Amino acid sequence: MRKMIKWLLFSLLVMFLLSGCNSNSSNTDADLFQYKDSYVGDNSAVVNSVIRLQGEQHFSGIELKTKEKPYGITVNYEWSESKLNTKETVINNASYLFTLIQNVDWITFNFEMVEGMETYKITREGLQEWYGIEWNEVQNENSLNKIIKESLEDKKKVNQFLN
Repeated sequence: MRKMIKWLLFSLLVMFLLSGCNSNSSNTDADLFQYKDSYVGDNSAVVNSVIRLQGEQHFSGIELKTKEKPYGITVNYEWSESKLNTKETVINNASYLFTLIQNVDWITFNFEMVEGMETYKITREGLQEWYGIEWNEVQNENSLNKIIKESLEDKKKVNQFLN
């Protein structure tokens, strides 16, 4: 009887530990669109969006430019140990931020690298024209990912846009 009670208590302890370890990481991406229609001035929404985007493990800071129009965001990355492609990260992250934050006019991405700094400034209108879409047409992550994926396949088009 004692062994059975010990086993039962041990089993319950393991179940509690496992349920505590089960973060909602599978819902992280789905949670990203909860910030759709937010504003540059909403620090929490902007930061929570950025830290869920590509390259989040290299994120080192953010600046919000909200005092006067045009409103903007500067996102800084410590990129020296990253294996990710900077141009793909810029396109991906700018696409998400322009879709989610309705009043951001420009985004600057700073990538601190071993050999120096890479900087890209993207405007809402420029990226929207490059895609040939209206940002308010994108209603979910699946459609946005499809748009991004198709556009990133043309490396020449990507290089022309970012140079």
